Parts: sequence; C-alpha cells; structure tokens
Amino acid sequence: MTSRTVKALHPALRDDIGDLTTRRPLPGPGLEQVDPFLFLNHHGPQVYPPNNRGLPFGPHPHRGFETVTFILDGELAHLDSGGHESVIRAGGVQWMTAGRGLVHAEISPESFKRQGGALEILQLWVNLPARLKMTTPAYTGLQRADIPAIAADAGRVQIDLISGEWEGQQGPIRSETGIAMAVLRFEAGGALSPAVPPAHNVFLYVVRGELAVSGRQVPAGNLVTLNQDGDAVEMLAGTQGALVLFGHAMPFDEPVVAHGPFVMNTAQEIQQAVRDYQRGLFGGIPGG
Repeated sequence: MTSRTVKALHPALRDDIGDLTTRRPLPGPGLEQVDPFLFLNHHGPQVYPPNNRGLPFGPHPHRGFETVTFILDGELAHLDSGGHESVIRAGGVQWMTAGRGLVHAEISPESFKRQGGALEILQLWVNLPARLKMTTPAYTGLQRADIPAIAADAGRVQIDLISGEWEGQQGPIRSETGIAMAVLRFEAGGALSPAVPPAHNVFLYVVRGELAVSGRQVPAGNLVTLNQDGDAVEMLAGTQGALVLFGHAMPFDEPVVAHGPFVMNTAQEIQQAVRDYQRGLFGGIPGG
C-alpha cells in the first residue's frame, strides 16, 4: 500500500457558546468542507460545577444532513420530534439522520446539572446527497458497550468502530452513503495504517496527544487534510499517545448551500426548508 501525503493542517479556532468551551476546525480559513464532511465542533474538555445550567442546545430544526455526536466524557440527553429519546454516556455515539426535517434537543440530563462533572463532546455534520435530502429522519443512540473495540498493533491501538468495515468487522451503524467512521485510541508509540479507497476523502482530527501522519507531526486540535495520492493513511502516536477521530467516504461532488441548521443543494431548497419549518412540518418536542 502507498501512504497518502499530508496536504495541510487546519487548527481548531476558539468559538465558545456561552460558558461551553468550543473549538471548530471545520469549516475554517481556507477549508469549507471535506466532502461529505461539513462541520466539526469540539466542546470541552471542561468540568461543570454542581447546579449548572447544562448544555445550551435546546430544541432546534435540521434538514438535509446527518449529525454524529461523540460523547468522550460526561453525558448527553437526546430528544427529537420523531419520538426518539436517549441518554448516552461517555464512550457512546449518537447518529441522527435529519433527512426531510426534524426538531431535536441535545441537553444535559437533570442528574448532570445537579451534580456537575467532566464533559467533552465532538459533533460532526455529514452531508446527505440530493437523492437522500428528503429521506425519513432516523436516530440511533449507541452506548460504549454497543461499539466494537478492535485491537491493533499488539494492543497499542484500539479502534472503536462506528460505521463501515474494519478487517471483516462491521460497525453497528449502517450508513446509507457508505461512510466509514471510527474513534482511534493510541497508546504511546502505537502505529496504524488503515487502507482507504483511493477515491475517498479522509477525515482526520487529532483530539488529544500528538500524532505523526505520514511523518508529519500533528498536534492536538488539528484537522489534517490529505492528498489523494495513496491507498492508506500512516499514523504513529507520540510518547503520550493520541485520541483521533477518523473517517472516510466517497465525495458527493454536489453543490452545498447551507443556512444555519439546513444544508441543501440550492437556495430555493433552503427557502422551502424555512417555510416548512415555520409551518410546523418538522413536528415538535415538549418544551420546543
């Protein structure tokens, strides 16, 4: 296999939401998307005191894409107008397909607001192609025990497989667009060179630690873009190990028109989304 070379590093920029520490590597200066990956918010790490107000993401609409939320620390409650409800704890993942439209809330459980605690969350937005923009909304909440943990490099790397296939094992999420997604946990000196189809775009964000990608050092808080000049991604962790969000997918190569919580292909479709939401066609949830 031939390792892809690094195109550029894109540091996450600070953009706090109220008292929630937030950094965003995508979109950023010079990088609008890594088709079909659109947006990443890195919330925390931080510690909430007892009797806190919790997360600020009350009821709001979405249409035309998917949200994938990784709970690295703490807890996250989900409620949406499709009738889905869950509380996902550390190590778990929420995968929501907004499709034709729904209203959802991502908030802290009452127990977390009373007791406080550590919190760190990643939220990734993944586009849907035109043929699936108006698909039926769906939601899957995975606890840590629902996610396969695959050992590699003599146990120095753990692959938490969310979607796609890894050496014959299938992730619990079956993506309709063939997206592969995993959380990679490297011990010091751990190495991994996963195969990636040459036509796919790679999504690689270093959450913690330090990682060498094709020999280039990547500090925590950086998104790496790669050239499409190989069929593998060479990764080597530094002395403190690393935590990495890793995915890949075939790009859609379609127009992207985004407006707030809606991502469509044309401005007219955005206008229709706004009208549909205002008419109540996305449904509602208690307190919304």
